[in-house]
Amino acid sequence: MSHFSPLFERGKSSIWFLALLVVMPLVAIAQQAAPSPQTKETFSQVPTEPETLNYLLYLPKGYAADADKEWPLVVFLHGAGERGDNLDQVKQHGPPKRVEAGEEFPFILVSPQCPKEGWWPSEPVHGLITHLEKTLKIDADRIYLTGLSMGGYGTWALASDQPDRFAAIVPICGGGTPYLMRRLSKVPVWAFHGGKDSVVPLEESQRLVDALKKAGNTQTRFTIYPEAGHDSWTEAYDNPELYEWLLAQKRGAPATGE
Repeated sequence: MSHFSPLFERGKSSIWFLALLVVMPLVAIAQQAAPSPQTKETFSQVPTEPETLNYLLYLPKGYAADADKEWPLVVFLHGAGERGDNLDQVKQHGPPKRVEAGEEFPFILVSPQCPKEGWWPSEPVHGLITHLEKTLKIDADRIYLTGLSMGGYGTWALASDQPDRFAAIVPICGGGTPYLMRRLSKVPVWAFHGGKDSVVPLEESQRLVDALKKAGNTQTRFTIYPEAGHDSWTEAYDNPELYEWLLAQKRGAPATGE
């Protein structure tokens, strides 16, 4: 018996090996065939309520005289204190205030009003701009976005959402998400903030400007008014250079007025 043991053991090993060759594919097939306890689904939704934004519209002098001329568009986003359903509140600050005082701008100015409990990134500003492009004589390569405080946050957020839409942005005493600044690496930006702002700390703008530069944006300007508190917008919007710089920018072109 001992004379045949090695041969017997080799035969036994071969049988086990052949069995494994047969069983392993069957196990793999069984594993593949087993249904997953999780199914793949998709959800889509059509808004059930209409989205509405009231807004102030300013048309520049000469707008109606030339049917073929296209004009720059500046969209202004107000702060939290001007939310509601009274558009006169929007005239308290920024470009709408200057227009109300008699200043004439060489661009179309649109100033939407955020609902009382709303917040800018959640409101249909992009939809409004699309509507305006269809109904007004707007130069699509010269659309600008600016805002103060809550509107500054909205400016950063909305531009990050659709960076290819804007020729330049001017966020004032706002803030946002540094990670998203990589989306604005080619958008000219001029940010403003007060050095003594106790409502929105200076660091909120500073960290976004730093992130922009880290992302390779060489078209970034940052102005700090050392003695200004939260209201850094009055000095910013009173500065003629701001409008000169803004209107010199064109989508897809290198920034000017550095």
